[in-house]
Amino acid sequence: MSEPLTTPGEGFHPHLHDTEDRSNAPLRSRLHHIRADSLDGDTAQSGGMRRFAAVSGRNVGSEKLWMGQTHVAPSTASSDHHHGESETAIYVVSGHPEFVFVDDSGHGGSEGGEPQEVRLRTSPGDYIFVPPFVPHREENPDPEDEAVVVIARSTQEAIVVNLPRLYALSPDGS
Repeated sequence: MSEPLTTPGEGFHPHLHDTEDRSNAPLRSRLHHIRADSLDGDTAQSGGMRRFAAVSGRNVGSEKLWMGQTHVAPSTASSDHHHGESETAIYVVSGHPEFVFVDDSGHGGSEGGEPQEVRLRTSPGDYIFVPPFVPHREENPDPEDEAVVVIARSTQEAIVVNLPRLYALSPDGS
């Protein structure tokens, strides 16, 4: 038996009375249903990819979380970028996106601890964690199918700092 679908933006909180107009309830007193076809493309962007917000401070009143999708077209790479103070968790929905960063930790396997470019090749169902301020880019080497990932960030808006190249930032973020 399937439940009827909710109306976009409709929420429910068990302490609200049925006679109250739930559409006027404060954003943080009800659940929010964000339909796949109503994601918000008006968010921070990087060249070569499109980000769509689902959960954000602006959309639902979140204070500590941003969540959405990123789409990378076939045979395309994003600009190099980082996400400031945000921790970012990525779940691969479709495609085989590759995540590229520079490992300057001295543990990258290169002699003398020289920085080296690292490429993480993923498949649907895989997860990636991007720490704050780590420059990276997403690439989709597939010539036919776009890559789609779901992203969760530890800030309520999508922080995106586009960069001229991949390089390691100092601890103070410069």
